[in-house]
Parts: sequence; structure tokens; C-alpha cells
Amino acid sequence: MRRMILTGSLLLALSATASAGQIYKWVDAQGNTHFGAQPPEGQAAAQVNPNVSQPKLPAAPAAKPAEQPTATTEQEAIDSKVKKDVAKQEAELKAYCETVRTNLAQLRNNPRVRVEADGQLRRLNEEERQAKISESEKAIAENCQ
Repeated sequence: MRRMILTGSLLLALSATASAGQIYKWVDAQGNTHFGAQPPEGQAAAQVNPNVSQPKLPAAPAAKPAEQPTATTEQEAIDSKVKKDVAKQEAELKAYCETVRTNLAQLRNNPRVRVEADGQLRRLNEEERQAKISESEKAIAENCQ
């Protein structure tokens, strides 16, 4: 089975290169470039080689550290600051999500939840508890993945 697949793949790859025909390129009166298997009648067309290889890039000269422009170092400093800010925001969001999930678990598992209001502790009734649960679920859905 493996030999049949290998043979079929090899034949398929070879047939594509063997059946490749000549490609022509020409520019029409409106300045549009066209490619085709047949050159247009009465118009000059150039033959295109479809076997295009990757262009060889010249070796980049090594930059001397003393000659680096200050814009690069400024950009690196800005990038570093932005990365730190993003990491800080992600950490804050993670802590927020953890707190909200913990509060939601407490609200779901404990029907006798007490909150501090005006310096005094009071117990939430069932409607308030359900409202807090829905608020927590909404906050998790909007902010936490």
C-alpha cells in the first residue's frame, strides 16, 4: 500500500513538470499585462520561464554597534515599555478574573452570603444573590477567556 502511494505521488509530480507548456506575456493597448498559453496575433509577446527559482539575496553587511541610528534604540525602548505595559495589564486581568471566578463559586455554593454595607454586615436575600451571580457570569464572559 505504501509503495503504491509513493509510486502514485512520484508519477503525479513528474507528470506536472512534463505537461507544462510555454507561457507568453504581453501588454494590451490599455496597459494591462496578460499571461497565456498562446501569444496574441499581431502583438509582440515575450516567453516566460515558469521555472522560477528564489532570488539570491546579497549578504547583509554587518552593522557596527557604534553606528546604529538613535531611532532604532528609541524604538527598542518604546517596544520594551509597551511590552511591559501589556504584560502588566494581562497580569491585572488574570488577577481580576481569578477573583471574579472565586466570588462566583462562593455565591453559587453558599446560599448564606454576607456583605458589608454602611459598615455593618448583612445577609443577601435570594434575589440579590442571583443578581450577583448573573453579574459575575457576565463579567467573566466579557473579560475572561
